[in-house]
Amino acid sequence: MHQFFVEDHQIGKEYITITGADVNHIRNVLRMKQGERIRVSNQEGRDYFCEIAEVGEDFVQADIVSEDESGTELPSRIYLFQALPKGDRMETVIEKAVELGVYEIIPVAMKYCVVKLDEKKAAVRVKRWQAIAESAAKQSKRSIIPVVHPVMTYREALEYANACDIRLVPYENELGMKGTKAAFAKVKSGCSISVMIGPEGGFSEEEINAARETMDVISLGKRILRTDTAGICTMSMLMMTLEEGE
Repeated sequence: MHQFFVEDHQIGKEYITITGADVNHIRNVLRMKQGERIRVSNQEGRDYFCEIAEVGEDFVQADIVSEDESGTELPSRIYLFQALPKGDRMETVIEKAVELGVYEIIPVAMKYCVVKLDEKKAAVRVKRWQAIAESAAKQSKRSIIPVVHPVMTYREALEYANACDIRLVPYENELGMKGTKAAFAKVKSGCSISVMIGPEGGFSEEEINAARETMDVISLGKRILRTDTAGICTMSMLMMTLEEGE
């Protein structure tokens, strides 16, 4: 069953009106017809099972059959702060993190990032990353589309991350899993969680020292993980912890 997202004003008492790029996708790519079932969500996390009633030139009317009460969102909001990786690895991080239940993704410019983006290039990248987040949200039947923020400085990212209840920093030089287990024992339903992932070149001494002041520095094991692997690994661990606790 295909997934689509709409704004609140598009949801009526008996039907939902889909507009924008999704109309072309439904009509010309998926070639969906009257009577076919779809799932529609709004950004508040409400989900509906619908049946297509009419496919117009610039709109699709979908009659509401029932509201989906099962929900697909994690019981906590996870904020992933990802240092800018080289190549297209950010795209992989976003796609997989969305599938695993991330709430927001914040790209971060750190001292040892290989990639350096000026304001214009950053804006173009963020627009593409947001489109990838939307596609992944549809594929994984998310109830919301996670937001991809504009690129932040490390100082801005730390300030934003510190507003969360639980603050985690996987660090390659942190030894032993005792601290990791203690940090994850604090993860409970309803808490907000920030995860700060360093770049290919690692955290600078100043960056990791600043993180230690307010965040739990943890290990992800004895092996050195790539920056994109570290974020996905931590998201997987959090997803399991949160869903086991439900």
